[in-house]
Amino acid sequence: MKFLETLFEGILWRSRYVVVFAVIASMAATIGIFYMVTADVVYMIEHLVHYTSPELSAEARQVLHAETITHIVEVVDGYLLATVMLIFSLGLYELFISEIDEAKGEARSSRILFIESLDDLKTRLGKVILMILIVTLFQEAIKVKIETPLDLLYLGAAIALVGAALFLSHAADGKNTH
Repeated sequence: MKFLETLFEGILWRSRYVVVFAVIASMAATIGIFYMVTADVVYMIEHLVHYTSPELSAEARQVLHAETITHIVEVVDGYLLATVMLIFSLGLYELFISEIDEAKGEARSSRILFIESLDDLKTRLGKVILMILIVTLFQEAIKVKIETPLDLLYLGAAIALVGAALFLSHAADGKNTH
């Protein structure tokens, strides 16, 4: 009976390697997102070349300016999403497979890696997702036309809620440090 128990526990323990598929898929998604966003940056820069053209009317320049600001916010959002996928991939690997030996000697690794639990991973991902939501709110706030005092009040409330979310996020950091 002890043999069967040992065999079964060995199979159970080695089944964690199935996470490698999620790590590889997450890294592929990370690379894909970085590629797409970088292509968007190149496309945006190609359009910006015409910004100072004397043939461009003031209205067209204003539209190009607004579109460019929106694209920049989308780029930040895309890079943040790619970062989420990267942290997720590295975190899964460290939690289920092995520590990343090459990262141990680097100072930067302590800021990204050394995820000790699923809660650590969730906290790190949550912070990046919060930043994505803030960037998305900023992207939408740029488009808002303030026509009534209530519109301004809603925008102010949204900004206050973002401030509160950032405050609470940083307050939680203070409790987690030893």
